[in-house]
Amino acid sequence: MSELAKYNEVAEEFATEELVLNMGPQHPSTHGVLRVVLKLDGEIVTDLDCDIGYLHRGVEKICEHRTYAMIAPYFDRTDYVAAVSNGLCYVETVEKAMGIEVPPRAQYLRVALTELSRISSHLLWLGTHAMDVGAMTIFLWAFREREEILKIFENFFGARLTCHAFRIGGMSYDAYEGFEQEVKQFCDRFPTRLAEMEQMLNSNRIWLSRTVGVGIISAEDAIDLGLTGACLRGSGIEWDIRKAHPYECYSELEFDIPYGENGDTYDRYLVRMEEMRQARRIVIQTIDKLPTGAVTAARVPKVLKPPAGDYYHSNESPKGELGIYLVSDGSTQPVRLRIRPPCFVNLQALKKMCVGRLYADVVAVIGTLDIVLGEVDR
Repeated sequence: MSELAKYNEVAEEFATEELVLNMGPQHPSTHGVLRVVLKLDGEIVTDLDCDIGYLHRGVEKICEHRTYAMIAPYFDRTDYVAAVSNGLCYVETVEKAMGIEVPPRAQYLRVALTELSRISSHLLWLGTHAMDVGAMTIFLWAFREREEILKIFENFFGARLTCHAFRIGGMSYDAYEGFEQEVKQFCDRFPTRLAEMEQMLNSNRIWLSRTVGVGIISAEDAIDLGLTGACLRGSGIEWDIRKAHPYECYSELEFDIPYGENGDTYDRYLVRMEEMRQARRIVIQTIDKLPTGAVTAARVPKVLKPPAGDYYHSNESPKGELGIYLVSDGSTQPVRLRIRPPCFVNLQALKKMCVGRLYADVVAVIGTLDIVLGEVDR
């Protein structure tokens, strides 16, 4: 037998077939009911498809059969990890349509609570993402800090997770006694705790090997796919709606936009860590500058009827650009309401990031996208 024949015989004996593997929809590292259909050559991902819709509740269609005031709580339950900031986008959309001007005190309170929600969302992302990779301690530390924010939310809203924070025209009630002191106490402790988490991860060989150079997406591809938030800024694009199109009182506050260079999982980790520092910086400014006065606009009609027309408004949620497209016919209910969820759009980058990588890298890449399936499926 010739050498070539021997080689072909050995190659045929050890040849592998393409394996189709289901990851989810009950897998813990898919961060919800996400089903990922993987095609593998050994441990190398050759193709990937996301099967979504397991958490679909028809929120947009429900909103077409509710009054404008009744719709607001539904947005607390899309990205339920950041209910406060998601609820803000809806009330701002209606206020924009009706030309309602929110009092300065309400604007500052809204921003303070929204940025605390950003920190809370990022802490949950950090804890779960680190645990996916194998760092259990960070999970416990991150949830310890998040708990302090949830205590503030519980005192303010009476709820910890799906906080119905805002009303069309401002706030339902003013800050409780001791709110500013509790927020300042959290802000004073937080930098030290965040530095401890970074010290644990930044020089950890396992963390670096699982994140550096993994899930790379270029700036051009990120723009083409419509990525927003840290997923876009991690690729070197300095874009943040709070700076580009300021809303509430953001134009009166000082903060920086962190962005990466390599577009990999590690850069997105660094971006979100710095975003938490900048969010803390914003919160401190809002508390120090908190004006006196009313927290609800003086002229908010009891029956809300936005003028007939099309309206779009977006803001910078913890996951990226959250947008709402609203069509009004002048009645008490919208003709059409469409949500532009950042998680849904960012998820389409999963295939681009994972093909050619190891199966284990899929877990790290899903974590770096920071998706919430309530917002993906709606």
